[in-house]
Amino acid sequence: MKTNFAEHFQKLGFDQQTPIQEQGYQPILDGQSVLGLSPTGSGKTVAFTIPIIEKLAPGDGTQVLVLEPSQELAMQTTSVMRDWAKLNDTKVLALTGGANVKRQIEKLKKRPEVVVGTPGRVLNLLDDHKLKLHQLKTVVVDEADDLLQDTTLTSVREIINQGPSDVQLTFFSATDTPILHELKKWFNVEPDLIDVRAIDKSAGAVKHRLLTVSRGKRNQMLNRLIHINGFKALVFFDQLLDLNKAYSYFRHNHVTNVASLTSNMNQMQRQKAISGFRKGHYKLLLTTDVAARGLDIAKLPAVVNFDLPAEANQYVHRVGRTGRMGEPGLVVNFGNDHDFRDLKRLVLDNGYDLKPTFFYKNNLVDKVVSNQPEASSTPKQKSTKISNDDESPKKSLADTPKEPSGANPVRKVKAKQLTNKQHSAKPTKKQIKHRNKKHLKNKGMRKKWRNADK
Repeated sequence: MKTNFAEHFQKLGFDQQTPIQEQGYQPILDGQSVLGLSPTGSGKTVAFTIPIIEKLAPGDGTQVLVLEPSQELAMQTTSVMRDWAKLNDTKVLALTGGANVKRQIEKLKKRPEVVVGTPGRVLNLLDDHKLKLHQLKTVVVDEADDLLQDTTLTSVREIINQGPSDVQLTFFSATDTPILHELKKWFNVEPDLIDVRAIDKSAGAVKHRLLTVSRGKRNQMLNRLIHINGFKALVFFDQLLDLNKAYSYFRHNHVTNVASLTSNMNQMQRQKAISGFRKGHYKLLLTTDVAARGLDIAKLPAVVNFDLPAEANQYVHRVGRTGRMGEPGLVVNFGNDHDFRDLKRLVLDNGYDLKPTFFYKNNLVDKVVSNQPEASSTPKQKSTKISNDDESPKKSLADTPKEPSGANPVRKVKAKQLTNKQHSAKPTKKQIKHRNKKHLKNKGMRKKWRNADK
C-alpha cells in the first residue's frame, strides 16, 4: 500500500486490514481476475477500492466500472471510493436509476476515471452512446450472487461485452452460489478464488432470538420495541403491502420516529430515509430486501425480521446489517412455533444459535423470572397481638333477638336494598356511559347485571 494510502487508512480509524483486504490487495493490483468471498461487514468495498484507485491514471477516461444491485449500495460505494480517489486526484461518478439522467450525461463529459452504477442505467447510457468503455481496464461486480441471476445476468454480460476483451473482472460476494462456479462459462474467465469466510473474525457477537408474536400483533410489538432504551433496527418485510400497512399504523398513532424505504420511492426520498436513520432521527426503518445487501449502518444495534426469509442466503444478508466490524448486534425474528422450526432447518448449516426471547418489563429477556416470594421452610408463628374486636365481650346466642315466626328474611333484605336504591343519587351520564361500555365488553356478565338493575 502506498504511503499516503496507508496514512489515510489509519486516519479512518482502522488498525489493521481484514483478511479480504489483505489477501485481495496484490492480485487486484497486478490486474488478475478474482472472486472474493468474505462475510458481511468485513470491508469488501475497501478491499477492491484501495488497489483499484492506486493504479488509476488521472485524465485517461473511464478505466473502472463498478456494478451494484441497488441505488443505495451504488451511492454508498461511490461515497467510499470518492474519499480514496482524492488521494490521486481522480473522479468518481454514480449512475443510478431514479436520478436525473441529463445531469449524469453532463458529468460524463468530464471523463470520470471511475463509474459506479446499477446495470439498468449503465446499459441505457451505453445504448445511447453517452458512456464509452474503450479505455476500460477493470470491472467490479459487487454482490455477485445477486447480480448474476435472471435478467441482471444478461445485463451484466452485455455491459462487459462492450468493453475490451482483456478487461480485468473481479467478483465479490458474502455468500456462495452455483453461478459463482460457472464464471468461465458466462464470462470466459477463470478468476482466482479468495475465500476468507472461515478465517475472518471481524464480525462482532450477534444474538439471534425468536420472539413469538401472532401476525395481528406484530405492529404493536414493534411499537413496544421502540420504547426499549437504545433500541434501533432495520425491519425487513417480504411484501410491500404489509410494509405499507405497518407504516400506516405508526402514522395513525402519531409515531414520528419510524421511516420506510421501498423500491417505488424516488432517489431523494430514499436518501432522506437512510440519512435520517443513520443520524438517529428514526428508531425503525421499515424496508424490503432492497436494503438487505451491502447497506452499511454504523453500529446498528438490531435487525428485526417482521417476515422470516424463505432462503438461507436471504437471512445471511439481512442479519449482516448488524454486528459489523466488531460491534455487537441483535436479530429478532417474529413468528410462531411452526415458523421457527422452518427457520432452524433453513439456516442449520450456517451455525446460528437461535434462542427464544420474551418481552418483559419493557425489555427483551431470555428468561422471565417470577416475582412471587418462595414459601418459607419454617412455619410462621401466629401473631400474639389481640385485636379490639377480641377484647369486647362476645354475645351469646341467647342475647341475639329472635325473628318473628311469620317474618321472611329474604323479603326483608330485598326491601332494604330497594330502599337504599330509592334514596341513592341518580347516576351521571359519564357513569352510565362507562357502565354501558363495560357491559358491551363483558358479554358473559349480562345476566348478572340485568338482575342487579331489577
